[in-house]
Amino acid sequence: MNDPQLTEPYDALLVVSFGGPEAPDEVLPFLENVLRGRNVPRERMLQVAHHYDLFGGVSPINGQNRALIAALERELAASDLNLPVYWGNRNWHPLLADTLREMRADGQRRALAFVTSAYSSYSGCRQYREDIERAREAAGEGAPQVDKLRVFYNHPGFIAPNVENLQAALAEIPADRRDGAHVAFTAHSIPLSMATNCDYQAQLSETCRLVAEGARAPRWQLVFQSRSGSPAQPWLEPDICDHLRALKASGATDVVVAPVGFISDHMEVLYDLDTEARQVASEIGINLVRAATVGTHPAFIKMIRDLIVERMTNDPVRPALGMRGAKEDVCPADCCLMGAAAAGRPAATAQAPHAARPASTNERPA
Repeated sequence: MNDPQLTEPYDALLVVSFGGPEAPDEVLPFLENVLRGRNVPRERMLQVAHHYDLFGGVSPINGQNRALIAALERELAASDLNLPVYWGNRNWHPLLADTLREMRADGQRRALAFVTSAYSSYSGCRQYREDIERAREAAGEGAPQVDKLRVFYNHPGFIAPNVENLQAALAEIPADRRDGAHVAFTAHSIPLSMATNCDYQAQLSETCRLVAEGARAPRWQLVFQSRSGSPAQPWLEPDICDHLRALKASGATDVVVAPVGFISDHMEVLYDLDTEARQVASEIGINLVRAATVGTHPAFIKMIRDLIVERMTNDPVRPALGMRGAKEDVCPADCCLMGAAAAGRPAATAQAPHAARPASTNERPA
C-alpha cells in the first residue's frame, strides 16, 4: 500500500451503531431497550412499534451495516490493511459487550471504532464513547481498548457522495422546473439545551453548504426530523413537514429532501421521510424527490479506510473541506457533556414523545 508508515499499533476495527429489530417478535424488546429508564407511556411505545409493523417488523439498519462492513472488508483487503472488522450495537444484537467479549477471546487488544454518525453531539458521539466504556466494563478484564475515529461531516469522502446523490435527485425533476427546485437538508432534531453545548448544528450547516455548493443548488435550508420529547421542551426546528407546508405556501412546486444527517436509509428515513413527509407532500400538492444517503458509496467506504490510516500514522494528512478544519481525534473532557445533562437524555434514546407525534424510531444517532 502507498500510505505513510503506520506507527500506531491497532489490531482491529469495531463498527458501532444503534441496532434494530430483524423480526416482528423483536420489535417490542428492542424498543424496551431503547426506552429503558425513560418516562415514556407504553401506548406511545406501541405507536412506534407500528412503524416497524409497516415494514414487516424488520428494521433495515442491521442489513445496511452488514453491507457496509462487507464493503469495508474488501477495501481494507485491497489496501493490504490487515484489520479484522467487528460489529457491536447500542440497543440490539450484536450488542457491544458481547462483541467486546468476542474480540477479547480472539486476542484483540487495541481497536479503532467507526461510529455510524458524522456529527458531534451527545447522542451522536459522546454517548457512543460512554457506551463503549460501559461495554468494556461489562466484558470484564482483558477487554480491548477502543479509540473512536473522528467525526467526518466535512471529509471529502462524505461530501462528494452527498453531492452526487443530490445531483441525481435534482435530475429527477422536470427540466423546465429544475432551476426553481428547493432543497431541504434533513437531520435528527435534538433539544436546544443540548444543541447550545455542542457543534452539531454548526457542523450540519457546514455540510449543507458544502453539498449545496457542490451540486450548484442555490435554494436550500437545513430542517429537522424525528423529534421526540415533551412538547414543552424546545428542540431544533423547523420540522420537515412544517417546512414542506411553508414551501407550498410560498409557491414552490418541487423539493428535494436530502437526509445528510444520516449515512444510510434506515427506519427514520423510510418512515419519517419516505412515509410521513411524502404523505404530507402528496396532501398539499408539492413534488418531493428524496436523495439517497451515502450508504456503501465507494468514496465513503474509502473515507473510512483513510480515517483508519490517518489514526494509525504519525503526522498524518487530515482532509477536511470548508472553513472548520478537521475535528480532533480525542474530544475534550467536557465536549458535548453539559447539553446532555441539561436535556436529561438525548434524542437518540427517545424521551417522552411529542404530543402530536409518537417517539421517534431513533435508529440513527443525531
